[in-house]
Amino acid sequence: MTPIEEIEKAIDALPIDEYRRLREWFLQRDWDAWDRQIEDDSASGKLDFLVREAEEENRQGGLRPL
Repeated sequence: MTPIEEIEKAIDALPIDEYRRLREWFLQRDWDAWDRQIEDDSASGKLDFLVREAEEENRQGGLRPL
């Protein structure tokens, strides 16, 4: 049995409350990774085009105030 198959079997055997805790842990882990990626992309300048697009749209009057 592969390690993944062992993990799948262990997950299948979890009581529902522990399964929910594991699921929440995975979701939080994914969101944390997403946040780090956005921060890295922003720091490296990969998202600068979004700022430029928003500034241009604002100059053209295409944005409404928040």
